[in-house]
Amino acid sequence: MPPLSKRTAALGTENAFVVLAEVNKLIASGRDVKSFCIGQPDFLPPDHARVAAIEAICLGKTGYTPSAGIPDLRAAVAREFSASRGIEVAPDDVVVSCGAKPFIGYTIHSVTDYGEGHEVLYPNPGFPIYESMIHAAGAVPVPLELHEKDDFAFNLDDLAAKINSRTRLLILNSPHNPTGGVLPQKTIKEIAAILRKHDHVWVFSDEPYSKLVFDAPLATIEAEPGMQERTIIADCASKTYAMPGWRLGYAANRTLAPHFTRWNTNTVSCPPAPSQYAALAALTASQQCVEHMRQSFLERRDLIVKLLNDMPGVKCRKPGGAFYVWPNVTEACERVGAADSEELRRVLLHELGVAVLADIHFGQRIRGEGQHVRFSYAASRADIIEGCGRMAEFLKKHEGKKARACKTRKPAAT
Repeated sequence: MPPLSKRTAALGTENAFVVLAEVNKLIASGRDVKSFCIGQPDFLPPDHARVAAIEAICLGKTGYTPSAGIPDLRAAVAREFSASRGIEVAPDDVVVSCGAKPFIGYTIHSVTDYGEGHEVLYPNPGFPIYESMIHAAGAVPVPLELHEKDDFAFNLDDLAAKINSRTRLLILNSPHNPTGGVLPQKTIKEIAAILRKHDHVWVFSDEPYSKLVFDAPLATIEAEPGMQERTIIADCASKTYAMPGWRLGYAANRTLAPHFTRWNTNTVSCPPAPSQYAALAALTASQQCVEHMRQSFLERRDLIVKLLNDMPGVKCRKPGGAFYVWPNVTEACERVGAADSEELRRVLLHELGVAVLADIHFGQRIRGEGQHVRFSYAASRADIIEGCGRMAEFLKKHEGKKARACKTRKPAAT
């Protein structure tokens, strides 16, 4: 068998899909599993978006489109970004692709050179594709630790200390996956002040949860003086319009838009035509459905935070956005004799039928931060109550057991 490249052999993955495959296998075998492992809204896409896709198919709008996306959609995204971020975005600044995820790789490849020691700063814990793509591009990943006591915001002194002449990119993600943390305006301003001292550093502002902010208006770094020109804004239809499988995302930056277009041409040719017409309808029609989902997720957030904090051995901060909670389960692990959060995850899944993700699925565990798991509350209220009820009863029945004999299975690379 011919050998694989080292790059491919070392390529990471997104463990939400790995665990989801495990969950689906159990469900297929007849197990009753309440799944909180993947961030997928449990709503249908807006009616007008679905109708627009059907009409596009029926009218034969199924061929290649411009690599950057259809002009009307780029214009609609530009209007939305301008209105919601308080900046001026032109249609030519916008590129559409197959979800927001490609823009992570496009950006890293566009601003770093392979093997040159260029560094990319990214949040840890964080979306695992950040670190995976940094490695794949031949750049150097530099994690910025997010601490529970700070509501998972950056330590500004740490950020300032880690920027050097080799730094090429800072990745921001607010609201944040996996913690649900939201960077407040004061912190955004302070990050911008630090970056103004380093004009060689780009910013990738990953904003797929931009419409899922609960306790304060969305604060974005691109709205700060001097930041828009060096910031790539990335968003998508997946979370806002419950369209994850439609694979439709968009990014904006005047300088990089032509290069992102070439990346599209070299990889996907163009985003799917019916999905583009659906997203256009979603962006240009009433946004009442977006607010309805936000209110529903807000109610679920408050419910799951209360249920988790009522459990013995679990402490959960109230996140400011997205649809994730990141409870500290250090005492819960000790209570049931689990060596760590990954072993607790396996116990919850295989003994209780409750599917979550462990902290090691989102980067290296931070010294002194304890053990965490991620719940996605993009699940029904009934499933939240049932799943948390199973976990609570389990924890109440156990107290201070010795560590289990089974070894923790090493997760797939992130």
